[in-house]
Amino acid sequence: MYLVLILITIIVCILLGLIVLIQNPKGGGLSSNFSSSSQLMGVQKTGDFLEKGTWVLAIAVMVLSLAINVATKGGSEGSDNPALRNQIEKASKPSAPASAPITIPAPAPANKPADKPAK
Repeated sequence: MYLVLILITIIVCILLGLIVLIQNPKGGGLSSNFSSSSQLMGVQKTGDFLEKGTWVLAIAVMVLSLAINVATKGGSEGSDNPALRNQIEKASKPSAPASAPITIPAPAPANKPADKPAK
């Protein structure tokens, strides 16, 4: 199920990219002066179809992303590979038993100043 959702999402993303690249830019600039001549003979209908297709595919990517998230069953907990589980258990156990706590030796008494040599 997970792989099917991933493949569908990849196909939808490719289609979304193609539809976005096909669309004419709607921004201003030099082309905005001549935009009224390009809307003759049903060109506006094509723009509407591409815009609706963009919205549908964008919503489909969002819904598929949520479906993939639900299908993963909690991430790494869903893996049933016994070899991997044994390796994780081995790594989580300490390799040597804990020994008694290390004792710190008591500090040596302060040295007395040496007596002055007799003259």
